[in-house]
Amino acid sequence: MRNRKARLTAFAGAFALVTGLGVPAYAQTATPSAATPSAAAPSLLAASAADAGAPAVYGRAAYLMDARSGAALFGKAADTRMPIASLTKTMTAYVVLQSAKPTDMVEIAPQDARYAEDGGGTTADLRPGDRLPVGELLYALMLPSGADAAHALARTYGPGVPGFVDKMNATARSLGMNDTRYVNADGLPTPAGDGWSTARDQAVLAAKALQVPLIEGVAGTRYHEVAATGEHGAYGWRNTNRLLAEPGVIGLKTGFTRAAGYSLAFAGERDGQRLVGVILGESVSSRRFDTAQALLSWAPARTAA
Repeated sequence: MRNRKARLTAFAGAFALVTGLGVPAYAQTATPSAATPSAAAPSLLAASAADAGAPAVYGRAAYLMDARSGAALFGKAADTRMPIASLTKTMTAYVVLQSAKPTDMVEIAPQDARYAEDGGGTTADLRPGDRLPVGELLYALMLPSGADAAHALARTYGPGVPGFVDKMNATARSLGMNDTRYVNADGLPTPAGDGWSTARDQAVLAAKALQVPLIEGVAGTRYHEVAATGEHGAYGWRNTNRLLAEPGVIGLKTGFTRAAGYSLAFAGERDGQRLVGVILGESVSSRRFDTAQALLSWAPARTAA
């Protein structure tokens, strides 16, 4: 999961936060699994009667829902616990904005940069000593999936990373995400084990997070530049989400580790309907985007039937 991102210029500005609808709790099910999906023998969905005619889904788990009503439209192993990699960062963004304003300043510490490098995570190439607004750090977190940005935000708003992780887990419980456990703010494996969640829980989070205008705006941005100021240097970050090239797609987040495989939380508007979905444990990176697009195209016909 080693990506390096470019640097360049411009600040986006603050959006107001909004609150959303309550989300029902879901029952606990299977134990977490850390097995890596096999590209040689993908797990193809055997469509149920409710999902007849649905696109083929090769990931280990998937879930699609109507974001406004909460109605389930598609599911495959939706309540199976497994690692989710950088989908974790959606919760990081959501929790930060519970207490921080987009204009609040965060200073990048040497340990933030070292954390991403030493852990083998993706990085936004943040420079120690730079002071950036929270609003800009959300682009660093969500577009290039910067583990350095996640560490800086968690360290600042825990306070301390362990305190921040406690907030993440408390927030998960408050949203009814009862099959979710976070161990850090970025989704990287730890010596003590990975965190875990389910496709259903992550779709619930995605629907809630996208009710925050700043998160929705960041997640739908393909490239973002930050101009140099007296507080920080210039940066440029490109979104890892290839689905954004498709019409009507809103976001949301990509992820990858060896244990988790390739993951994707996605959302789009189709025929006036906001759809939110999650794919976990895909063995082929490009196929998660194709599958998500196919699900977004299929769902309106299913709901109209």
